[in-house]
Amino acid sequence: MSAVWIENEVSTFGNTAKIERETHKLEKRLCRQVGQAIIDYNMIEEGDRVMVCMSGGKDSYGMLDILLKMQQRAPVQFELVAVNLDQKQPGFPDHILPEYLKSMGVEFHIETQDTYSIVKRNIPEGKTMCSLCSRLRRGILYKVARELKCNKLALGHHRDDMLQTFFLNMFFGGKLKGMPPKLTSDNGEFIVIRPLAYVAEKDLVRWAEHRQFPIIPCSLCGSQENLQRKQASKMLKEWEKQYPGRAETMFTALKNVVPSHLMDSKLHDFKNLKTTGVPDEDGDKAFDEEPFSPPTFSGLPAMQVVTL
Repeated sequence: MSAVWIENEVSTFGNTAKIERETHKLEKRLCRQVGQAIIDYNMIEEGDRVMVCMSGGKDSYGMLDILLKMQQRAPVQFELVAVNLDQKQPGFPDHILPEYLKSMGVEFHIETQDTYSIVKRNIPEGKTMCSLCSRLRRGILYKVARELKCNKLALGHHRDDMLQTFFLNMFFGGKLKGMPPKLTSDNGEFIVIRPLAYVAEKDLVRWAEHRQFPIIPCSLCGSQENLQRKQASKMLKEWEKQYPGRAETMFTALKNVVPSHLMDSKLHDFKNLKTTGVPDEDGDKAFDEEPFSPPTFSGLPAMQVVTL
């Protein structure tokens, strides 16, 4: 991929003179981060037809908005098709997304499937609906992608979603597993991408307010206040508030994995490990103090080093 993805970052709607300085910086940052994610993981290539999955929330609106900007100056030619799945939730304002997408002049498709009734019929009251709902949505979206001749599906998960997923899998699933920026679909037919992988949720909130997106709340699962994901989100927000910059550090850690210093024998051949006689910078440092930078966060407890 070419660095053109992140050059000439400024692209604004309307009169740029009226855009406040902070909003101008925010737009530059969003375009730079999305462009960098595309480059780092080769998310979009020449001739791609990308299905942009629209839920009606701030994340998917922001993703489409930024991808449209990137499309105008990208070093490759690609198509975008916005797709929304109307799940027939009671009171769902089904006119909002079509009207918005028409006003944007973007190709779009609204798929209507009554998954709401299926979920309500099969999930007991008070139980988490997300798992079944996600499976149903996934199967329908694959079918739509096939019909629309799309080879890639873009999802609006951001940096905070990816961190939450990592901690959920560690705390409740017993796995060091996250939410990858790019993967193959379950059926092996499509490539799934997450262009917002480097974007913080707080920036998407600010962008949605600036752009005045017509947000549609998810009433199917939005009332489930005790979801584990919400607990993880609250935990991360509290950490970031107490120790600014921690979220960025944790996200960076997801890109710096050292399998030889974990315990998964499928990733590292511990059983057949033998001496080589050659010095190894990543060798046994069990008794060495890790070269962490000194804490700069106010209120962060000091680290006590015990010498054995």
